[in-house]
Amino acid sequence: MAIELLNRDLTPDTTQAPAPNPVSGDVFGRIGTLEVRLARNAREIDAAQAVRYRVFVEEMGAQLPPEAMRARRDFDSYDAICDHLLVVDYGIDGDIEDQIVGTYRLLRQEVAMKNGGFYSASEYDIAPLIARHPDKQFMELGRSCVIPDYRTKRTVELLWQGNWAYSVKHGMGAMFGCASFSGTRPEEHALALSFLHHTVATKGDWAVSALPELYRPMDLMPFEGVNARKALTALPPLIKGYLRLGAMIGDGAVVDHAFNTTDVLVVLPIASIASRYVNYYGAATDRLVG
Repeated sequence: MAIELLNRDLTPDTTQAPAPNPVSGDVFGRIGTLEVRLARNAREIDAAQAVRYRVFVEEMGAQLPPEAMRARRDFDSYDAICDHLLVVDYGIDGDIEDQIVGTYRLLRQEVAMKNGGFYSASEYDIAPLIARHPDKQFMELGRSCVIPDYRTKRTVELLWQGNWAYSVKHGMGAMFGCASFSGTRPEEHALALSFLHHTVATKGDWAVSALPELYRPMDLMPFEGVNARKALTALPPLIKGYLRLGAMIGDGAVVDHAFNTTDVLVVLPIASIASRYVNYYGAATDRLVG
């Protein structure tokens, strides 16, 4: 899902920044005809699943279970317990099925623990990470996608305004989730994976690793052989966007054959989000939410 995040220089800063003003109901932002908000009913969730199918299957070549392929929807059991963040373009004539142009799936720790855990636990050993931070509530980000014509700065600004406002509303202390490289051969991404391993690996209390049976090494090149400029160019835009916010990357990649991707785990403590980014959205909340 080739989504470009903010182009402005967002240097990570651990300075505690002010939270955005309280959001209005389930609407987290507006720019022009675009609005970011939570899905309100089963029909809107179904429409988000159709957008996910369009991106993951038709564009990226994912192979979903037969019932999902027949329905032309990307769905699983987690959809019933997650909140679904939507970007809706009210400038498009038609019904809500025509107007949803982007989506994220959000899962709070308290909900996950009551329903069998986090989706990412199928690839990464996240239980020790969560146990080391009993004072923090974790929030999982997943199933991020935007349809091709809307992969623009303002669409992604709205998605992140939604993620940020939602996390503050629910008192979250950290975000995490899998981000993907295209294809199932990690060695084809040796430069980018090695750069992530050597420069932004999770450490200390934030250390987290892929499950042993799924673990694929990321240190495919020595540090001395990594050209940082070329590595940044080789990173998927979504991962570059996470790094601009101060994210870390877990140890080990995981190959997801169903989705035709090589996954890495992104870990983003709320306190590490770049202060200028947080200040921007804190100030923008009144402007964006009417």
